[in-house]
This record gives sequence, C-alpha cells and structure tokens, in this order.
Amino acid sequence: MRQHGNTTMIRSFAPVLAALSIAAVTATAAQAVTATNMDPDITQAQVEAAQVAWGEALVQISADFAEGGIEKASATAEAVIEAAYGYQMGPVLFKPTLASGDQTFRTTAEGALAYFVGNNEAFPGDTGFALKGWTGVEIENAAIFISGETAQTMGNVHITNADGTVTTVNKTWGYQRDDAGALRIVLHHSSLPFAAE
Repeated sequence: MRQHGNTTMIRSFAPVLAALSIAAVTATAAQAVTATNMDPDITQAQVEAAQVAWGEALVQISADFAEGGIEKASATAEAVIEAAYGYQMGPVLFKPTLASGDQTFRTTAEGALAYFVGNNEAFPGDTGFALKGWTGVEIENAAIFISGETAQTMGNVHITNADGTVTTVNKTWGYQRDDAGALRIVLHHSSLPFAAE
C-alpha cells in the first residue's frame, strides 16, 4: 500500500491556485457526515480538501472572467481541469448540470472546458457555467465512501452568485489517486434537485 500525506491534493492544487489572482474566494465542505473508509490510504480530509479546491476553482474562474474576460477565464479553467480531473488517465464520467442531447456527457477535457467557459463552436449550447459570477461554494455531503485508491461522494453543492442568490445542485464525485498521489476526479455527475409537483 502506498502512503501519502494528508495534504497531497491540497499541494497538487496549490500551484494552480497560487498562480491565479485569487479574488474573494469562499468554498467550504460541511462536515455533517463521517466517511465509510474501507482503507486508510485516502482520508476523509483529503476528499473534502479536493471538494473545497473544486469550489475555489469555480469561484476563481468567475472572478477571472469578470477581471480579464474570456481569455483569462479560459486559461484558469484549462489549468484547473488539468490539475483536478483525470482526463490524462482516460475518459472522465462527467455529466454536467446544464448539458443535454448529444452533448450531455463530457468524457473529454475539451468537452469539460466548453461546459465551464463556453466559446467552443463544437459545443454551441454551452454558455459557460463557470462564468456566471459565482462568489461562494458550500459542499454538503450526504455520504463519502473510500476504498483503496478511490473515493466517492454524494450530496448537495450550494453555489452563491454576486447578488447572493444560492443555486443548489445534487452532485456525485468519484476520485482516483493518480501515480503522483493526487486525487483526480474521474466521475462528476451534477443535476438540479427534483421538485415534486
């Protein structure tokens, strides 16, 4: 079994976030659950750190768009996708909140980038989810399951925009530890909560 420090994911994201002009970023993980941990190789703290890093990155992309336009936001989004997702390992099982039709699933980095920042003629329906002026992210886990080199989470993510409106999405993330020891998102499913009539 490989041993990794609790700060592996934070360190892997740190250079990306440090290189960005960090605005007033808020992202937190509500610790309302205790992980089912079948193997101590990955800790609950590492998983929650990966979630918080994703939230901080989303807010940073929005801030960079407001400050420097699409070019700056695209550069940030590309760096975040490279650092956080496992596209270099193979297809990522990414089902974004606001994707549909033939482009519902974003198994390539190009598809993920188009979803987050739009501006890709191959994905004409994408307007840039990360460009919507997000200012804060709170993760509320319903459950975390850790086994060996993988971890899965499921819960709600509350995303706040500039006027204080909060959008809640149901989110499932799956993480795989890469050869360098970083947790990579290999599954990301997001949907709006079902509203019974």
